[in-house]
Amino acid sequence: MGGSSGIGEAAAAAFAADGAEVVITGRSRERLDAAVARIGGKTTGAQLDAADAEAVAAFFAEGGALDHLVVAVSGAAGSGPFAQLDLAELATGFDAKFWPQVRVLQAALPHLRADGSVTLITAASARAAFPGTAGLAAINGALQAMVPPLAVELAPLRINAVSPGVIDTPWWDRVPTDQRKALFDGLAATTPAGRVGRAEDVARAIHMLAANTFVTGVVLDCTGGANLPTGR
Repeated sequence: MGGSSGIGEAAAAAFAADGAEVVITGRSRERLDAAVARIGGKTTGAQLDAADAEAVAAFFAEGGALDHLVVAVSGAAGSGPFAQLDLAELATGFDAKFWPQVRVLQAALPHLRADGSVTLITAASARAAFPGTAGLAAINGALQAMVPPLAVELAPLRINAVSPGVIDTPWWDRVPTDQRKALFDGLAATTPAGRVGRAEDVARAIHMLAANTFVTGVVLDCTGGANLPTGR
């Protein structure tokens, strides 16, 4: 879900490379078709808005049995200094990421293999302490808090999440090029891995969680070590 670009597309490509039959979803037919062509293999695209509850329910009802579900639905609303944080914008952020991920998981449950897997994509802002990210922390933290109890409640279905740090994907296209480069260079200089992440880095983490049948209830950081207390 959310597989027409960025992390979702990279994850779909990782599964397709294993010979899996992959279905990606997204709101734009044009972007879906382009992503399907890039991914190749046994990949198809389904136009779907994860914010549309009826469309989500119909998608799963018509789609047949599923082995693994990756929910990469995201949004950008909800950031900014807390004193000036527009609460309507924060609600929009929940509507764009938290509620769609919960809605998708709930609708998918009857169609998922009993011992299959679900991987949610959250963000490192959930456990970071950067000024201006309290709203994002609330959205992503809410999703992450659900992972352990869901892993117990829905077992043997495995529930995990990947929590990416700063990843160079089209999500950042909204930031002017020079400003984005300065931000990435600054982060790379203080991150143990020495760079910002790539979509393929997160895709490998997603693939591992889906493939490893002895891992559940985990929120896996994929940050290049940016979340570590290095003292710098």
